[in-house]
Amino acid sequence: MPRENSLSDSEGRSLTPDASDEEDDIFVSPSSANYPQRPNPTIGHGLAELVRVTSKAQSKKSIRSKISRVNPLSPRSGGLGQPSGWAALPPKERFRTAVRKVMSMQRGTTLLGNISTGIGAEPGIDPRRPVVDAQYNHIHEECEIEIMDYSAIRNTTRKMNNEEFVHFMGDLESDDLPPRDPWVKVRWINIGGISWDVIKAVSIKYHLHPLSLEDVFHGHSRTRSKADYYTRHLFLRVLCHEVAADEPLFGPHSFTSAPRTASPEPIDPPSDPEKMGDKLAESDDFTKYGSGPTSNVATLVQRRSNGRTSILPTNRTDLKGSISIDEKSASSTSTGLTGLIAKEAAKQQTRAKRRKDEAAVHALKKGDRVHVNVSPMFFFLFRDGTVISISQSPNLRFTAPISFRLRSRDTVLRQSADPSLLLHAMLDLVVDRAIEVVDSYHALLIKFEREILLRPKMRTVKELHIMSGDLILHKRTLDPIKTLIYGLRRYDVDRCAALIDSSNPDNKDIKVVGFMSHKAKIYLADVFDHTEYILASLDMFAGIAENLIAYSFNVASYEMNDVMRRLTIATIVCLPLTLLTGYFGMNFQPFWAVNNNSDLLFWKIALPIMVVVIPLSIWGDMVRGWHYIQKKALLRNSLKVC
Repeated sequence: MPRENSLSDSEGRSLTPDASDEEDDIFVSPSSANYPQRPNPTIGHGLAELVRVTSKAQSKKSIRSKISRVNPLSPRSGGLGQPSGWAALPPKERFRTAVRKVMSMQRGTTLLGNISTGIGAEPGIDPRRPVVDAQYNHIHEECEIEIMDYSAIRNTTRKMNNEEFVHFMGDLESDDLPPRDPWVKVRWINIGGISWDVIKAVSIKYHLHPLSLEDVFHGHSRTRSKADYYTRHLFLRVLCHEVAADEPLFGPHSFTSAPRTASPEPIDPPSDPEKMGDKLAESDDFTKYGSGPTSNVATLVQRRSNGRTSILPTNRTDLKGSISIDEKSASSTSTGLTGLIAKEAAKQQTRAKRRKDEAAVHALKKGDRVHVNVSPMFFFLFRDGTVISISQSPNLRFTAPISFRLRSRDTVLRQSADPSLLLHAMLDLVVDRAIEVVDSYHALLIKFEREILLRPKMRTVKELHIMSGDLILHKRTLDPIKTLIYGLRRYDVDRCAALIDSSNPDNKDIKVVGFMSHKAKIYLADVFDHTEYILASLDMFAGIAENLIAYSFNVASYEMNDVMRRLTIATIVCLPLTLLTGYFGMNFQPFWAVNNNSDLLFWKIALPIMVVVIPLSIWGDMVRGWHYIQKKALLRNSLKVC
């Protein structure tokens, strides 16, 4: 039977048998003399592609190991005169069995290749599919979860961790939602942190759209804010800008730097692979030579060194571990995976090079800057009054003001008991945080302007250049929020109408109702005005920064021109004296001008020449000075008349 924690194809056959167990895995069933019998594991939801079968309810030893140890005369032992099952098969059945193994290996290689590259993969993330669960179950983080039920008369708040929240969601096979009291009008599920067990439970229970889950797991600080309308819910992805007290850690908080179709990496990869293996499952197999169980995340190299070589990798760690294998050993392990390993290695090298370049630029930009944390936040609005918010940070500090307002009865948010108004409150919070960022940039710009007007320095010009680039980037991420808010106010009903199939006669008389109430749209107008102020301020600050940079270079150019003008005047003034000095300094014998005259002859010639040359050289300055005097006199006379 296939090992636990191994990969199975669509027919239930193991894709990762041990090389030493390939012959032992096939045995003749007493009930059939023609076809080898294989245990067929049961796969939930009718899907059986690339699943990781994990069972902690079983004992530490697998059934296969128990049979091998208890019954030495079993067909698997192949000892004590008992022929193995493989030897008992006829040649035709051996050939069929070999073909099935090759087909299974090919399926496994194709599936793993799709996981690694993701090109052409199924769009969206459906947690009900076992293959998706196998890809994303390594993403784990201790989340802070708050569930707040409220109405105009009362409210209740519950804080949970991951295990408590999954238990609160109930049986995932049932379509029943978690229970709510009759007085509850709005339920707000506020999740801080992204962990697969939490997202899987809430997505299955509330039927979150697979495309929205893809945005949650592949969201980073470079994505655009948007609103997607689905049949069951409204989905918003909003980039939150917040002033950081200290310099934020380098790089955006993201689960993957790969394309959207690729699987994300773990948030906190454990330093000890054995611990990660214990979390996933415990290996129930003993090797052929009686050694202890191999870790679930052991690489191909480690399993080969332990005398246990897998034909195909059993997890993503196998792909990473196989990268370090040289070409000779990789080809000897599985020639079908050579291209997959090469692609994975090339991608890792590219990502490492990009991270180095980004780290270098980040180090060069250190200085007097406004440190801003940019992270995506996700909102789900349902028609039954449920609002789900998910943030990447494992705390609820960002949404704490909203929770405080819900605990007060005299607030509009509490008295209205409108879920769309709760969504407006969180959007308004995002925009207010962005206004704080704008105010911080305004204060920094005033500081730079004072330094430039006092005395331009290249250090200040450099910081202005960095600030101008930051403003452009922030405008790029803040501008879609304005479009999002405008769409919620203007096209909410139209987009909901587009979700109804007009070709169906049963939908002819259905009344179209948007997700946003009229009261929420009125309050969204104020948020829209704030976004207008933010974007206009960013444009103004970027323009002022560019003008200050241009002013600095213009001042430097003017000072250089003024210095050159002074040097030119000095040269012109001294030119007659230099010429005469050279003439009288010539070594001729006899020299009448020197022998028959004193030094007065030199000044008799030099002074008249200087009187003529100096006015001619500064004639333009004299004219401009005269015009300036006339303008000042005209201004003074006009002030006297007034």
